[in-house]
Amino acid sequence: MNHLFSVSKRQKSPSMGVLGALLALSCYVHAQTFTPAKTPEEVGFSSERLKRLDDLMQGFINEGIAPNAVTFVARKGKVVHHKAFGYSNLETKTPLKKDDIFRIASQTKLVTTVAVMMLFEEGKFLLEDPISKYIPAFKNPRVLDTYDKTTLTFTTRPAKREITIYDLLTHTAGIPYEHPLENRPEFKVPYFNSVANDLLVDVVNRIATRPLTADPGEKYVYGLNTDILGRLVEVLSGQSFDAFLRERILTPLGMNDTHFYLSPVQKYRLVELYAKPKYEVKITLHPNEDYRFYPVQGAKTYFSGGAGLVSTIEDYAKLCQMILNGGAWNGKQLLGRKTIELMSRNHIKDLEVWDRGDKFGFGLQVITAGGHYGDQASLGALTWGGMYCSEYTIDPKEELIMLVFTNVQPYAHYSDFVRKFRIVTYQALK
Repeated sequence: MNHLFSVSKRQKSPSMGVLGALLALSCYVHAQTFTPAKTPEEVGFSSERLKRLDDLMQGFINEGIAPNAVTFVARKGKVVHHKAFGYSNLETKTPLKKDDIFRIASQTKLVTTVAVMMLFEEGKFLLEDPISKYIPAFKNPRVLDTYDKTTLTFTTRPAKREITIYDLLTHTAGIPYEHPLENRPEFKVPYFNSVANDLLVDVVNRIATRPLTADPGEKYVYGLNTDILGRLVEVLSGQSFDAFLRERILTPLGMNDTHFYLSPVQKYRLVELYAKPKYEVKITLHPNEDYRFYPVQGAKTYFSGGAGLVSTIEDYAKLCQMILNGGAWNGKQLLGRKTIELMSRNHIKDLEVWDRGDKFGFGLQVITAGGHYGDQASLGALTWGGMYCSEYTIDPKEELIMLVFTNVQPYAHYSDFVRKFRIVTYQALK
């Protein structure tokens, strides 16, 4: 079978057992949930104009632009749109469910950033501390000076200064995903996930051996910075990264379906992964089986703080609402209000996020007057997404969160999909 999971398997998912069921139930009993708005008008949306969102999402499915889509829109903490469209598996025509699980890739970065800022609030470090103070492998960084693409020979020079935690939080450390020397065996590291027997400590120490592609603080270089921060969490907390996230963030928020690796029960809710690299080609099954199966098979030892988590849209909405609430959700204050303000500022000064014209805070893109990506989003709104096509927007001015998920990579329609969702959501505000 060339699809992820058959319908029959999904229907016959194994029992958790009495004890496991009781433990799972105990988590859900204490988890705060969102309240549906009685009508969209209750929180300032137009019911009539919000119907355009249904038309847009279903149109993506009907036109073969997306295999599926799930939406989540809440204002003032009340949900006005949470629907599933299309199929979790195109071959079996399994209808998508609202609680199906998606690969969220770089949306993991916000979870990791929250973990780091918790430790910051505890006085464990200062933002200007060099990362080498906690991970010695990063001492005396060097910058790639010249290299030969054919022979992969290269020269380096000393970096102008050490890499700081601030640099890692803002992607200004000079540490990319795609490194010019990545084909040299000694520089090989997992990009996003791994089915091999990789450990975070080993991967991060290997990243430290690769020359930087820019001096720290001088360029916005999106890359493996947040994976390094995951290792920093381990060093400062004395816990494994996955244990810290579970204990300090995921369980307190009631994010019971957010994991690095799925249980035998949960794996049947993982959507299939597809590819659509060009507008004119049809959606096909993703050719990379590691990308398809990493949440459910393999060694399950690598916990990527930059891109490793899978989640449901409602689970992740809880994290977004926590940010919108000034650090609180589910009766828990995970971060202080002033820390959320700090995370939401422009921390890259005159630099910009790619060609979007926007700025970057700590783990969050900040919508600014000079940018175009946010369309009608309020200035200061916060957003980010994952490479498999999932994205969120947090708009404090409008007291609004909006999320849309699918799983297609590469995806020629990525920008169209996420931006049109946001545009049509905003136009429905009264």
